[in-house]
Amino acid sequence: MNYLRATFLKKAYGERLLFDQLDFTIDEGDKIALIAKNGSGKTNLLNILAGTDTSDGQGKVIINKDIQWGYLPQQPIFDEEDTVWEALFNSNNDVVKAIAAYEQALIFNEANELNPDLNQLQLAMEAMDMAQAWDFESKVKQILTRLKVNFYNKQIKDLSGGQKKRVALAGLLINQPDLLILDEPTNHLDIDMIEWLEQYLSQSNISLLLVTHDRYFLDATCTSIVELNEGKLFHYKGDYAYFIEKKQQREAQFAAETDKAANLYRKELEWMRRQPKARGTKQKARIQSFYETKEIAHRKTDQSVVQLDMKMNRLGGKVVELHQIHHQFGEQQVITDFSYVFKPGERIGIVGQNGSGKSTFLNVLTGKLTPTSGTVIHGETLKIGYYSQDGMVLKEDKRVVEVVKDIAEVVELSKGEVITASQLCKRFLFDDKTQYTYVNKLSGGEKRRLFLLTVLIQNPNFLILDEPTNDLDIDTLNVLEEFLEQYKGCLLVVTHDRYFMDKLAEHLFVFDGKGNIRDFNGNYQDYLNEVQEIKDQEKNLKSAKPNDTKTFTNEATVAKKKLSFKEAKELETLSSEIAALEQEKAELNKKLNSGSASHDELLKWSQRVEEIQDLLEEKELRWLELDERN
Repeated sequence: MNYLRATFLKKAYGERLLFDQLDFTIDEGDKIALIAKNGSGKTNLLNILAGTDTSDGQGKVIINKDIQWGYLPQQPIFDEEDTVWEALFNSNNDVVKAIAAYEQALIFNEANELNPDLNQLQLAMEAMDMAQAWDFESKVKQILTRLKVNFYNKQIKDLSGGQKKRVALAGLLINQPDLLILDEPTNHLDIDMIEWLEQYLSQSNISLLLVTHDRYFLDATCTSIVELNEGKLFHYKGDYAYFIEKKQQREAQFAAETDKAANLYRKELEWMRRQPKARGTKQKARIQSFYETKEIAHRKTDQSVVQLDMKMNRLGGKVVELHQIHHQFGEQQVITDFSYVFKPGERIGIVGQNGSGKSTFLNVLTGKLTPTSGTVIHGETLKIGYYSQDGMVLKEDKRVVEVVKDIAEVVELSKGEVITASQLCKRFLFDDKTQYTYVNKLSGGEKRRLFLLTVLIQNPNFLILDEPTNDLDIDTLNVLEEFLEQYKGCLLVVTHDRYFMDKLAEHLFVFDGKGNIRDFNGNYQDYLNEVQEIKDQEKNLKSAKPNDTKTFTNEATVAKKKLSFKEAKELETLSSEIAALEQEKAELNKKLNSGSASHDELLKWSQRVEEIQDLLEEKELRWLELDERN
């Protein structure tokens, strides 16, 4: 079944033509990744397909009226006065309406007591029965839990950019779309969320068209790739590695055909200059063929890539020393007793969920924030370059080249070569025309590339990259990775892009969200393997028979560091307690769904389900904490 069909799409801004005469289709079951360089029109194309922009000329987009579909733009659009709850469940879908009413009936009031309107609860349960929504209700809870959307009463205007993105994504998934169009869906998600989302999208029947810089996410969710290049679309059936291979073959074939046409053109040009009289049919055909050959011989392809060849200031023996750092906001402990001495040439990745203290740590490290206690010592030769996720400050009313000249008129490269600010802009793919474009006219990716330029132009010897992959195209990321692999200074990377982290980080700082920072000796894949082992062990503990629990736990205790006697006994009993609570919860949900209970019983059971959920979260977190130390 055809879900979407677009024909003769065109978009231009003044003299700049992004694409023309584009035809594009999405069929049921398609999972397509759209790849293109920054500024080539990816977001424009998605906006036209989703109806938030229009095609120039005669272009049309037709979406099958029998399907549900949704669009996640880079910057989601909401009614700022809405609450999160209103934004999530603003839907005409009967199933979603029933779930919203049921969840609303179960919401606790400020006194932490269940809403006493039992008639409302009974009506909501009857609506759930009518809509056959019970199975999907559990999926809705999973979506909201996994994306950590639990601030229902907040107004949209009070949310951060990342929170808005997660609310928008959750709202789309709740509506059970047949087709999703997603523009950088992994931005602002932590790694756990990304892994859950890729599993959700890859295993569901949802058809996809997405733009992403995350190569692992691309391979996990998509089965084909469409490249927008020079205003044309090129289709590839396969993963990212297959795309790279076939793209190189296509470009080699393109170059060979162009060279062959150029040789033929030179020969035919001599014949044309003799001014043949096109009286015969053969002469007319040869003249027509000449012009066709000329067009092929003069065609060009954009082979430009960012050139990173920046000089690094000399780095002495002392880099940065952190001694017994503590930091807290009110009662919340963000960093607890952390000490570390950075060594020249270190390459460290930072891992932790959103809100676990990563940004606070970077601000303490760079001196932007004074710790509650402890000492930060910077070496005399230290020159920090901080590419911040949220701290990109570019003067929107200035032209690109003016932004660079405000920092330096000339720049010295690694081998002593001196170039002008304009020449440096060209190395970052800002041509003569774009250099005199105002910053507010640049695409999101072009702004990020300019921000990277302003950081590297200062020749840092300690480079901090906070989510550097957001909005950068894959070609630029490949060049950045190559540059960083040769970089001689210290490197500290915060990123949700697992491919980028795997390639660059040699060991990790792992933030647990409780103020503790663990120095993990291994790369990111090693860390993932350890986390998976813990999850597998937790699963085995939950499924183990009561008589087997003690044996299993004792074996685990022997294999790792010993806990105290009291903690070891606690770990032994937690799995059976968790299993018992899970069973009780399942039985109560079955009773709640039966529809044959009195109001008092419904109230009692609902309260107990909430109590069990809180207990489960508490005990599972405690089990993970003990097992990690075990």
